[in-house]
Amino acid sequence: MRTLNSNARSVLLSVLLCIAVAAPAAPPQGVEGVAHVVLVSIDGLRPDMALRANMPNLRALMAAGAFTFWARTTALSVTLPSHTSMLTGFAPAKHGIDWNRDLPLSEPVYPLRPTVLELATRAGLSTAMAAGKSKFAVLNKPGTITHVFVPAAANSSVDDDTVAAHAVEMIGLYKPALLFVHFPGVDLAGHEKGWGSIEQLAAVEHVDAQLGRVLAALDAAGIRAVTAIIVSADHGGAGRTHGPDDARSRHIPWVLAGPGVKRGFDLTQIEEREVRTEDTAATVGYLLGLNTGKLDGNPVLEAFAR
Repeated sequence: MRTLNSNARSVLLSVLLCIAVAAPAAPPQGVEGVAHVVLVSIDGLRPDMALRANMPNLRALMAAGAFTFWARTTALSVTLPSHTSMLTGFAPAKHGIDWNRDLPLSEPVYPLRPTVLELATRAGLSTAMAAGKSKFAVLNKPGTITHVFVPAAANSSVDDDTVAAHAVEMIGLYKPALLFVHFPGVDLAGHEKGWGSIEQLAAVEHVDAQLGRVLAALDAAGIRAVTAIIVSADHGGAGRTHGPDDARSRHIPWVLAGPGVKRGFDLTQIEEREVRTEDTAATVGYLLGLNTGKLDGNPVLEAFAR
């Protein structure tokens, strides 16, 4: 049997090293049993309003999963920057969206960091977004989301029923691996009538019914058992507004239910764990096995039974 001399061995080792370096890393595996993720944001839902209101669908998700009513949104505490952080996993200073309305620009501007919708689309998954405010068009960079509904008229919104109808249709027709649903009604009621008002309380109860329509659509499509559901918000509010570094604006609910998730688990039992809105994107990536890279947020691993 011939043996390799030292020069030949060196060449062979160099070739093997190059192959090892060039070989792509194995993709993350995701959470066992999860084939779909639905991320629902209830715009302006201050946590205590969810507690005051009759929200049977949200409470059922809490009983079936893990939750905290002490999660925190971005310091800006306004819709577009906070939602961009929710979907990219980065603070506004890094994703670059620090305004909160449709801008009359000759060329559209998109986040500097990819959303989880974009990452999922790149990975070959079907994605969808049903958003109730026109400014969410900033998250719809061409080619990054498979199916999209956003109001067409600048600086406009639609009601929660319309958003739910589009989300239900998307689930029935496409069964997307990742669906983002944005309900605007609670925020609109807060700006018009005030946070904590009777009118806003009615809006909270109404949006829970629309959440129920989305959950029923998952049942009808036969995918509920393999779907992880996250329900959160972008900010709270006080008076008729919301803004930076106000605890009434910064605290948000965060609920996760689905395969592999602890049931009825209050995340505040873990003293050192404060859930942040950037953690939502990281958790979606973890659920679907997306290669998110290093984010400002981290997956809420404490929610899972491991």
